[in-house]
Amino acid sequence: MNENQPPQEHEMVAEALRRGPGAGPGASASAAGALGGDAQADVERAAAGAARRLADRAASEGLADVSYAPVDSPFGPLLAATTERGLVRLAFPEESIDTVLERLARHLSPRIVESSAPLDPLRRELEDYFHGTRRTFEVALDWSLIGPFGRRVLRVTSDIPYGGVLSYGEVAAEAGSPRGSRAAGNALGSNPIPIVIPCHRVLRTGGALGGYGGGLDRKRYLLELEGAIE
Repeated sequence: MNENQPPQEHEMVAEALRRGPGAGPGASASAAGALGGDAQADVERAAAGAARRLADRAASEGLADVSYAPVDSPFGPLLAATTERGLVRLAFPEESIDTVLERLARHLSPRIVESSAPLDPLRRELEDYFHGTRRTFEVALDWSLIGPFGRRVLRVTSDIPYGGVLSYGEVAAEAGSPRGSRAAGNALGSNPIPIVIPCHRVLRTGGALGGYGGGLDRKRYLLELEGAIE
């Protein structure tokens, strides 16, 4: 016991901590008020660490269907999500985390945890890519959020080599829909796994950038990084 802490306050805090989260907001507030600033910070750090360990364990033991975590990029932190099949979502910083997670819960599973470990391979590959030392991604992909036509379009896109480009019309033709360049553009614009599925490598006929879900500045940056444009 802290010698400066009155016995009654110490007992109140100890009881609140023994009762745990189920004790209700009143007990939590009393415990927080009774603890000193440093002690409260220690408890909060310990609780956060325990939550992370629990989430990592849930992910590693297959108790969660989707794991998500932020990953670094020159654009800011990207939100990445993975399943046992592979990477299922990569969201740019301006995308709402709540919206992304709600869609994952609705279309895949509500058993979602924040866990960094399952995203470590992606984190390393992205770091290498943005440093110019990686030209292909090896992480497995989960195509569950992509419809049949979108899959055809994005599988063609996945085969465009580093430093190469195709036009929207060429992608549509290779996906089996020669007149479907507009539909191909829509599929590319809704790509849930940008960068890894390189929809930035698709341009308009004649070389104009066209569109990009992450914005044209990012598209230009990625193409310049790969040496596809100057």
